[in-house]
Amino acid sequence: MHGMNFGQGGHQQFNPNANPWARAPAFGEAGHQVGYNNYGGYQQRPREGFDGPSRGRGEFIRRNVPYQGETSGHGYHREEPADEDIFKDHTPGINFDQHGEVNMTITPNDIAPVLSFSEMNMVPVLLENVKRCGYTKPTPVQSLGIPTALNHRDLMACAQTGSGKTASYLIPAINEILLNISNRPPYSPGSHSSPQALILAPTRELSLQIYGEARKFTYHTPVRCVVVYGGADPRHQVHELSRGCKLLVATPGRLMDMFSRGYVRFSEIRFLILDEADRMLDMGFEPQIRMIVQGPDSDMPRAGQRQTLLYSATFPVEIQRLAREFMCRHSFLQVGRVGSTTENITQDVRWIEDPDKRQALLTLLRENEGKLVLVFVEKKRDADYLERFLRNSELACVSIHGDRVQREREEALRLFKSGACQVLVATDVASRGLDIPNVGVVIQYDMPSNIDDYVHRIGRTGRAGKVGVAISFFNEKNRNIVDDLIPLLNETNQVISPEVRALAKRPNNNNNNNNRGGGGGGYRGFGRGGNSGGFGMGGGRGGGGGGGGYRGGRGGNSGGFGMSNVFGRGGNSGGFGMGGGRGGGGGGGGFGSGGFGASGGNMRGMFGGGGGGPTM
Repeated sequence: MHGMNFGQGGHQQFNPNANPWARAPAFGEAGHQVGYNNYGGYQQRPREGFDGPSRGRGEFIRRNVPYQGETSGHGYHREEPADEDIFKDHTPGINFDQHGEVNMTITPNDIAPVLSFSEMNMVPVLLENVKRCGYTKPTPVQSLGIPTALNHRDLMACAQTGSGKTASYLIPAINEILLNISNRPPYSPGSHSSPQALILAPTRELSLQIYGEARKFTYHTPVRCVVVYGGADPRHQVHELSRGCKLLVATPGRLMDMFSRGYVRFSEIRFLILDEADRMLDMGFEPQIRMIVQGPDSDMPRAGQRQTLLYSATFPVEIQRLAREFMCRHSFLQVGRVGSTTENITQDVRWIEDPDKRQALLTLLRENEGKLVLVFVEKKRDADYLERFLRNSELACVSIHGDRVQREREEALRLFKSGACQVLVATDVASRGLDIPNVGVVIQYDMPSNIDDYVHRIGRTGRAGKVGVAISFFNEKNRNIVDDLIPLLNETNQVISPEVRALAKRPNNNNNNNNRGGGGGGYRGFGRGGNSGGFGMGGGRGGGGGGGGYRGGRGGNSGGFGMSNVFGRGGNSGGFGMGGGRGGGGGGGGFGSGGFGASGGNMRGMFGGGGGGPTM
């Protein structure tokens, strides 16, 4: 058995009794460490001060927070619930009794929705576990996604948060393992682990959530699941891998470390699943993902020899490129519109100046006493500050952010989910992928800088078919998001305050040239155009970048009018920005000079785009 070191020509002998975390060269230059960050690799050194090295048990006790974490030692690992307890807190997907009202598209259109789990031809023990989870009928993403995967297709999928995405890829992956498990050689303890399904996720919290669901679906089966992620004891994770696993959930950084040390191999992979793929790329994991999937030392089967399922809330150029390289003749599934929200969420955008935010928050929390309230802030220090402020105001509150060690994050989430603390203050570390049931209200104390983060934040409420409320504190500082926010609010029939509308109509004083730049179309028809067309130089309401694509060509906010067709919002793309096929087009400069900038038809308009017009 051989360990593997990236960046070196030979192999070193694998010793299962050696220190699993002795320093080993990572791939690339010596000293170049992969995944050593807050999103899946080693935990960075904690900050000093309120949330510094004393943030563990003592800090929870000092703040009168019930604590059930470890009391000593650096090697933290979470306790697993017993098999008989794993179904206690199940949260089934959205109850889509209004199934006909949900817009679903799949390309190519040769898979029919399956409206009953019993019709999906899955292994009987898996079907029983689906019933134990409380699933009564497939959600839209499941009704199309599961049969597509069961037909051995690669799949690129987009759906609303809380729509049952996790089950849509776990069920076909586990079914495939169960159908072929008897053909595999017996496992030899102490050797490397060779999973048949690998699920990559951006954060520890999402990895643990997926792992918890996988345990439910593999109950009373010979399929063993393991999860590895940064911030936890690597020795415990190595021990779990040494016992063998058929389904592995991992963050990219920690998985790279495990692979480079020879504790896991990819040669048996039948299913490769990337969940929240856009988030992983946003967090800088693309190099690790590429080394895992197609690196020179990787033994993973190539595209066409495995199934690849990619789930992403948005489809920028980088995701499309990844799909082309990792997939083979894939299907594209869209449930709802890319980047949309649900009408189950009441969105209340309130004009509140910064000095008034604290008192406004306090008032809202007291008005919503008895509900779980998730409060989003931009900065880690603000999360700590607000937690102190709310505790001093006699409100039970916890906070999480990227500098918290893993046990503290898990403990805070446990306290929030259980209702012991009804307020959770969080940075964006909690805004994507987390399934926190029964969140009644989301409050955006600080607005995000882009509409995608806004959508993902408010998606923490209104889950599983329930109604929710999202309240956002908005003022002049947030004008950069207003042009995308208003169409989103209109789309879901929300009430828009006069102050927010007035800000949208107000000229941008940062640039007096109101009619600059044209834009290109979205790449392959899926993308947003991403400020193509001269780096999106700003004029009037925004950048000159245009772009059509499946997202409907938000147009990068170039000046002028903006129209779209079918799925397109048009945003504020220059000229008319009319879309070809399903994509919104890029804009011409000025008020339509330089052509319409139409993208090509039906998701294939390679770089379709309009030219820039004269500055007016």
